[in-house]
Amino acid sequence: MNDTDEEMYDRPKPVGTNIEVFPYENSIDPKIAVKALLNGDYVLIEDLYSSGLTVLNCLKSHLKLTLPDQSFKGQRDSRSEYHDLSNKLLLLIRNNRLTVKKAPEIGWLKILYPGINEFLLPFPQVQGLNSSWQWYKNGITIPGLGKKIHPFYGTYFPTRFEHLKLFDDWLKQYRGEKKSAIDIGIGSGILSFMMLKSGFKKIYGTDCNRNAIAGLKESLEKDAFQSKIELMHGDLFSGIDILSELIVFNPPWLNANHNYEGLDNAIYYDNDLFPRFFSEAQKNLLPDGRIVLLFSNLDKITSVSSTHPIETELLQNRRYSRELYLQKSVGPASESTRRNQTWRSTEMVELWVLRLNK
Repeated sequence: MNDTDEEMYDRPKPVGTNIEVFPYENSIDPKIAVKALLNGDYVLIEDLYSSGLTVLNCLKSHLKLTLPDQSFKGQRDSRSEYHDLSNKLLLLIRNNRLTVKKAPEIGWLKILYPGINEFLLPFPQVQGLNSSWQWYKNGITIPGLGKKIHPFYGTYFPTRFEHLKLFDDWLKQYRGEKKSAIDIGIGSGILSFMMLKSGFKKIYGTDCNRNAIAGLKESLEKDAFQSKIELMHGDLFSGIDILSELIVFNPPWLNANHNYEGLDNAIYYDNDLFPRFFSEAQKNLLPDGRIVLLFSNLDKITSVSSTHPIETELLQNRRYSRELYLQKSVGPASESTRRNQTWRSTEMVELWVLRLNK
């Protein structure tokens, strides 16, 4: 593999094949494999793809007994422990295919690892690649958008849509200029596509996730929006040198109190994210322009944080005034969701419209 291949996309880090592993197949008690994982050993699935699923289910049962706390924090701690242990369960990839029997065909293996003939990947990372490939290949229907999106690997996309309904309702009543808009953290492009549908002429989108930018560029080449969305890879307003009448930001909704990586960047925010956003936004907003933020009360109702970053900005810095604040309740969790989500009954998504103080 050359440097260009490595720098093109973010991807699960390949594991070299020269490490010591505990070989596992379905004739072995999965508890033995779990014990090896708990001891810090790598476990390699050698026969069937389903053998890996068996070990992971056994690991989940073990953690359910040893980490029974079902509070929001307790569940997050359990998921963190599961992440660390399960990522020592490995699969072998050779010539862009999984070597175990009855394994799924995953197109990402060829796209993301074009120069490596043989390597190992953690089983959960392979699961993520497989799910992502199905979403990318088949597309995802977004209510009210009128088109499918095909999210590139490692790009966040919503699985529930209450906040999008709030934004759509706001766009329908918006009477300001529609010459341009800035979409911070453009992700899979949904908000930008909604703005173009409502009549905006030009969108400037940024994202610190290079896979999001690469995937959107690929998508835009296939439809009529290519000339209407200009993409920049970078943090917040990196690369933006225009003043716009509208800045849209759907930030992460949970304050981070742990290390995170990958798609977690779309879920958890550091303490400096909102102060940096508000400081930079005033440099890119026209005097009569608006900022629209889509957020949630999830931080507060799960006791992750006692503060609200948008409220804090309005109270402490007085750079902006609130023009509009809307809320919408969140629907119940899917029956297939295994996590305890009792807080969903009090969760609200929020739409904030801010204007510069003069």
